[in-house]
Amino acid sequence: MLSSSSTTVKNLPLKRRLCFLLKLVCFVSSVLIFCEFLIYYVVIFQCQWPDVKGGAHMSEKETSASVLKAIILADTHLLGEIKGHWLDKLRREWQMERSFQTALWLLQPDIVFILGDVFDEGKWSSPQAWADDVRRFRKMFKYPVSTELVVIVGNHDIGFHYEMTTYKVNRFEKVFNFTSGKLITRKGINFVLVNSVAMEGDGCAVCRTSEAKLVALSHKLNCSQQKPNHSNKGCSDVEKLPASEPILLQHYPLYRKSDAECTGEDSAPPEEKNTPFKEKYDVLSQEASQKLLWWFQPRLILSGHTHSACEVLHAGKVPEISVPSFSWRNRNNPSFIMGSITPTDFSLQKCFLPFESRVFTIYCAAGALLVILVLAHVQLLTPPFYFAQRLISKHKAV
Repeated sequence: MLSSSSTTVKNLPLKRRLCFLLKLVCFVSSVLIFCEFLIYYVVIFQCQWPDVKGGAHMSEKETSASVLKAIILADTHLLGEIKGHWLDKLRREWQMERSFQTALWLLQPDIVFILGDVFDEGKWSSPQAWADDVRRFRKMFKYPVSTELVVIVGNHDIGFHYEMTTYKVNRFEKVFNFTSGKLITRKGINFVLVNSVAMEGDGCAVCRTSEAKLVALSHKLNCSQQKPNHSNKGCSDVEKLPASEPILLQHYPLYRKSDAECTGEDSAPPEEKNTPFKEKYDVLSQEASQKLLWWFQPRLILSGHTHSACEVLHAGKVPEISVPSFSWRNRNNPSFIMGSITPTDFSLQKCFLPFESRVFTIYCAAGALLVILVLAHVQLLTPPFYFAQRLISKHKAV
């Protein structure tokens, strides 16, 4: 009987240690699950589709049938084998994958547009590296059959104009079914896809082909928007498209001097706002910008490239939205645009992703608490209650 009691006493510290270890594992697991999974649901759940004019007077069935729900994001910059560190890849690509998959599950968009610079090293990639990057992209940005994914080309995908080759352009087009001057029409809404890298205006082979397709598409759209009693002979044999004014989707923004007029928490940092933009590098040239405005007379332009948000009004009536980067690698506060679009109107709303700094703060706070708990358990850290009790006892003794 005495032996049994002694064994119980000896096993008691071991049981306590195991119990404490189990609590630590549960604590660490909870922090990891929240920071790597749940936080994306908590943040993106707060985003709501914006209402479009007339939507309040439509039934739910009519709204679903007539309003196109679109998600627009930009500049994912999947790292390559040359400059991409494995830890950077692991951290930032996991963030984008969880953000994208969570947004699809919660928001269920009809279509998703990615406005270029899908890859960081597409301009340098060997065939093997390109295949590996494409494989990772398809895993991260997989989507259900109910959603359509449309990808626009950027300068990091095929190189700046001086690096761009027919081989790189064809390689991108083969994977993403992209061609400059391609028209996508959904629910009576016209989207024009533009290879803005090919808008150099120097007559290069890729540039000539791209501009010719844009001019031909412009003619079709302009003919489709003419009233029957104003139709001209040049439009008699042209295929008729929906009369909706188009939305331009491209990587480079149209020409603007700088980001000085841009506002908002995700606009460019103050020290960068007044830096003049270089034509054909940071933005399209003035000539190319005027061409696109004249050819298509768009009702909205969506672009990326700068990694920061900006809203610009061209010619006093055409809004352009520069979409910030989707990756923590380029921003602490990445985001995407949610658009409710009809053939005659649109409404846009920004949805922010979890801030990287906040996730880091949660990890630091959890780590500090973990250290305190461990020190207190091994009695290297005196709990405040016992410390105060000892002070009182000493005071009484004196």
